[in-house]
Amino acid sequence: MQATTHGKFADPAVEARFHETARRLRLPFVRVYGVLFMLVALAYSIANPLFLHAHDSARVAVLLGAALLLAGAYVAVTFWPRYIEQPALDFAALLGISLLVGLVNLILLDELIELDDDLHAVGTINRLAITAFAAVALAGRPRLFLLWLALECGVFLATVMSIQDHGAGFWYAILSYVSGALVMIAINVAIDRSSRGAFALSEALEAERAKSEELVYNMLPPAAVERIRDGRMVADSYADASVIFIDMVGFTKLAQRVSPGHLVELLNAFFNHADRCAAEHGVEKVKTIGDAYLAIAGGNVASGNSADTAIAFARDVLAGVPELRAVAGTDVGLRVGIHSGPVVGGVIGATRMAYDYWGETVNMAARLEGTAPVNGIAISESSWLRAKDRASFGPPHVEILKGVGETCVYHATPAVPAAEPLPEINWVA
Repeated sequence: MQATTHGKFADPAVEARFHETARRLRLPFVRVYGVLFMLVALAYSIANPLFLHAHDSARVAVLLGAALLLAGAYVAVTFWPRYIEQPALDFAALLGISLLVGLVNLILLDELIELDDDLHAVGTINRLAITAFAAVALAGRPRLFLLWLALECGVFLATVMSIQDHGAGFWYAILSYVSGALVMIAINVAIDRSSRGAFALSEALEAERAKSEELVYNMLPPAAVERIRDGRMVADSYADASVIFIDMVGFTKLAQRVSPGHLVELLNAFFNHADRCAAEHGVEKVKTIGDAYLAIAGGNVASGNSADTAIAFARDVLAGVPELRAVAGTDVGLRVGIHSGPVVGGVIGATRMAYDYWGETVNMAARLEGTAPVNGIAISESSWLRAKDRASFGPPHVEILKGVGETCVYHATPAVPAAEPLPEINWVA
């Protein structure tokens, strides 16, 4: 929930966004109110000749005509794109309308006095109707509304007190006006508070939705998320992708020597480093399996030459081995296996959903990783043929892979600094 100070949001940016949102939401009501006022003013213009003297009727017609024009201009200006940013327009327009209505009321009161109908309530009701308009239009700006109300009250008192005796009717009119004004202040404050509460709740919900959205898009590709939302099955086929399988050397023995907390710290450093390299090279992280990192180039994330992208990514990951040694406090190494070919990707299940890849290409990359030298890369012949940078790979040699048989493999060992002697650190839990 957004913090507030003295009725305002503490963050000026949030306060400005609140005013913009609230004014946009009130805009239809402001326009309807303006149109209703114009209709009432038009009705007065039609009815006045029936009850007023000719010269007073003409004066009222001019004043009501001016009020109609001002109200029409006010409604029209609400369609101006920058109207939302200018609350002073409401202040000025409503004050002008109030002044014109006050002058009309003076003439009507004079006529009623001549007719021995001392009805101050007529002017009071008219002015309170405009005050209600201002209470809505200037909601969220209590100081501006109070200033408007003070000026309007001054106009009302000046016009009524100057021409009327101070009998019971006068004081009842004043009482009605003051009580009505207090109600309008309460309405203005209530609209402001309720609007701020609703806005703060909306902001909090939006923030939570954004977090959830970010989490979902962190786990699933955007295209897959859209299909899941539409209730469609997520299944894709990629004819030419390169799968990268990276594993930590001697992890099982290392896990027996170090504490669980330090082991998690080491894996976290490894995976975070691989994530940064993946983001830099446009490689898609698929998942982690124990101490292994599975990624793919040319899947959901487009790649020009998936083999070259995969190899460049692998080299960058291996370049971070010295940092992993520093975190581990002992010698650690990585092996990388890369194979290029067709894969199938998709989302299976309805709980703990994740976008995964399947196929012989994935299995082959995992098998190749086991043949790679420490801090080196093993690629299949299909990846070697696709790659433009072959100079760093030595001559082919035959490896026997489980479930595959004899396979032509190319090895490369990027320049990784030799492990410096480190002091013996006891990480045992």
